[in-house]
Amino acid sequence: MADLLLTTGESFDGYEVTEYLGFVVGQAVYQSKFIKGIAADVMGDSDQDLDDLNDCDEEVKNSLIKSAKEKDANAIIGIQMRYAELASGSFAVIMTGTAVKIKKKELIIPNVYKELFVTNYYVRLVPRPVKVIVDGSRDEVNLSVWFYNYNLDDINAVRADVELTNIYDEKLVMKGVDLVFDKGNVSLIKSDFVDCGLSVNDIKLLKDAKVIINKYVTPRGIFACNDTPVNVSMTTRRLEALKAKRGIDAVEKYRTDGMIWTCNCGHVNEAGNEECIVCGRKQDDMKVTTKFDYEKMIEEMREKEYVNEIKDVLMGYIKEIDNKYRIQLLEIMESGQMYEKTRGNMKESVIEKVEKVFEDN
Repeated sequence: MADLLLTTGESFDGYEVTEYLGFVVGQAVYQSKFIKGIAADVMGDSDQDLDDLNDCDEEVKNSLIKSAKEKDANAIIGIQMRYAELASGSFAVIMTGTAVKIKKKELIIPNVYKELFVTNYYVRLVPRPVKVIVDGSRDEVNLSVWFYNYNLDDINAVRADVELTNIYDEKLVMKGVDLVFDKGNVSLIKSDFVDCGLSVNDIKLLKDAKVIINKYVTPRGIFACNDTPVNVSMTTRRLEALKAKRGIDAVEKYRTDGMIWTCNCGHVNEAGNEECIVCGRKQDDMKVTTKFDYEKMIEEMREKEYVNEIKDVLMGYIKEIDNKYRIQLLEIMESGQMYEKTRGNMKESVIEKVEKVFEDN
């Protein structure tokens, strides 16, 4: 009859209580000699005594279970047993507990989700991979690749190699991944999710992604892509800052030598072109409003060892820097010098903060 779970405790491993149904009692009255022995703690150890005791326990337990089933319970918690002597000289055996409904705890899969900007690009007008989404919120880990579609072609599918790199610089290369799209004729197309064979823990370690296009399909036909992609030259953090300001397809900072100019999309245009022939960005919109070359200053800072030396580099450029940045940069230096006395070398931390001042503005 014991098809309910029973415990003297308040819970069961691997289960959760979903409903408390109330107090339940099982009881029986006995006049047998062995009951008196129990009460007096002088019971013998004969086989007959043990058999009688087991029968007693089983009857009271079944009474308790019957009471719980009447409440539609599937478990009883907090079980206690007591013995009481009655006036007639007989004994009552009483078992009590709380009837409950329980269910197995569901395995909770952590919702791990990561967006990785693609760190390579194509100069030619092909669908440009810009972002890889890795999603571990389902029973398996899946990925989706986003492409910037400059021509607004109706892209049906892209076959590509996807390379994911973790913080240990270990690479996972998935060859010939078929990426399909529900809507392929918009500027930003997002592929359906596909299984990538990673674990949830792997997602946490990822740091960047590359996508190498093999071929893609439109209503006009199948197009092979034999171009060698260009690797983005800047750090991931600086790439993120650039995209935040210049758009998700941005991969290069604007620069010019008077004869040619490089667009944020990476295409090199002739000086006479006011707009990029690939993405349509206007050159005037990309020109930096200040002539200060902070990247040159950063390079000089990296050659130094300590914050006081880095501050000397800053002071050499301070007159060229816009007033709105000066106080913030000096505060970074003062803080870095102070912490360097107690925490050790602060060079990388200080340089990173200096870069962020210019990249966020």
